[in-house]
Amino acid sequence: MQMQAAVFRRYGGPEVVSVETRPRPELKPGHMLVKVLATTVSSGDWRLRSLTVPPGFGWILRLMVGWRAPRAASQILGTELVGEVVALGEGVNRFPLGTRVIAYPGGRLGAHAEYCLLSEKCAVVAAPAQMNDEAAAALSFGAMTAYDYLLHRAELKKDERVLIIGAAGAVGSAAVQIARAQGAHVSAVCSATKAEMISALGASEVIDYQSADPLQDEAAYDVILDAVGHAPWSALVRSLKPGGRAALVVSGFATMLSAGWKSWRSGRRCLVGPASEKQADLEAVLALYQRGQFQPLIDSRYPLANIQEAHARVDSGRKCGNVIVRVQRAESTMAQGE
Repeated sequence: MQMQAAVFRRYGGPEVVSVETRPRPELKPGHMLVKVLATTVSSGDWRLRSLTVPPGFGWILRLMVGWRAPRAASQILGTELVGEVVALGEGVNRFPLGTRVIAYPGGRLGAHAEYCLLSEKCAVVAAPAQMNDEAAAALSFGAMTAYDYLLHRAELKKDERVLIIGAAGAVGSAAVQIARAQGAHVSAVCSATKAEMISALGASEVIDYQSADPLQDEAAYDVILDAVGHAPWSALVRSLKPGGRAALVVSGFATMLSAGWKSWRSGRRCLVGPASEKQADLEAVLALYQRGQFQPLIDSRYPLANIQEAHARVDSGRKCGNVIVRVQRAESTMAQGE
């Protein structure tokens, strides 16, 4: 059996991605086969494809994915999807056949294809009937990252002041909503052209980074989440209250190694490291969606055949939220709410 998949055989720009015919994944014990309905091109896909990573991580990524070119197992990108369960391997009975599911393969990748083989250990939930494919496809990457950093690591509390740097991205726009749902006072940093949209997500204040320094005020915030990795540590420390927390979604290798020392020396916690891919976190962000406290922000939509354009949109740095890739439509249960 064959399928269409977006494949990259070398590192580089959007042009290195092409849609090819590949063998459909073979069902294995402990796995389920999902027909992919929609997915996203995320910042994680961009970093892997282009090797645009924080300082010190280039060689680590090459060791993991492939030194000169991506290994065959890593050539199909895609960290999140909505799809329909079409086959169950031995020992798997979480979902009946035909169930529309939201899945987060995360670092296992593979979502940019018509079919994706998911381990039983992968974070997967049943998609609510009223949730359309676009929202379902974009539910996990940004929100699970923001949820982990804000609630697990930074332990954000009600009435605390939080600054979200990079509020217009998939992670940042989710962070604004999750922080607001937690009862925090949210200040968001983005360009002026996106201010109205980010304000509508629940930000009490929107700061245009092109006209003002969002870190100019001393001891202003309990938590700062930096989703883009551009803020220097000295500026973060100045703007954090004593005992404040800097949640660095994007950070260099040296910063990760020195996080403990930075925390001890400054009296502000430096929080770094890969985001969670836990089942419980996916369930938590879905619950936020169902309560009306989180809605994935959609920037643009492309068919799988135009996935180079989707990658180019992410590369542009101008997207606001998530870039959706429509792969195929369910034959049985069509996207409910579309």
